[in-house]
Amino acid sequence: MFLLNGQPLSVGRAFTYMGIQYPANWLQLASEAEKAAISITWVADPVRADDRFYWNGDINNPKMLDDREEVDENGDPMWVQVLDNSDPDNPVMVDSTERLVTRGLKHNWTLQVKDTAGKMLAQSDWYVTRKMERNVDMPVKVAEKRSAIRAECDRLETAIAACTTVEELINVVSNQNWTE
Repeated sequence: MFLLNGQPLSVGRAFTYMGIQYPANWLQLASEAEKAAISITWVADPVRADDRFYWNGDINNPKMLDDREEVDENGDPMWVQVLDNSDPDNPVMVDSTERLVTRGLKHNWTLQVKDTAGKMLAQSDWYVTRKMERNVDMPVKVAEKRSAIRAECDRLETAIAACTTVEELINVVSNQNWTE
């Protein structure tokens, strides 16, 4: 992005500097020397952190890794709220017996890995059904592929559970090795 005295300039928009108005196309047409003459500099846009792991793309604001049981401002446990219709004229929300839990990245990524494995296995589930119903053997390549999918799912679940930092989790989920 272009900066003028530390302030960003929008390409394709006119701007005024020291009483001189520059047209909307000036940044595209001006030479580097002309831009430098009025102190316009180029700074690369900041790299945005992956929003799957960081809030608002801020590398200094990682999402929560582990699940957290929620508490109120007094430190008392919070519970999932349910609708109590025992008095139909006055329905109210009441605490259930289930603790309120905010799920962390490890929980969510484990679910994602299981979902991926399940979808991949579903493509060949009919071989399992055929084996059970008609005793027709599953082709060896299909059995091997299913074993590889389950092994990768197990490997990823174990690796995710072992993560202690968001960076470790990013490394694990970036190196998934599902069979083709």
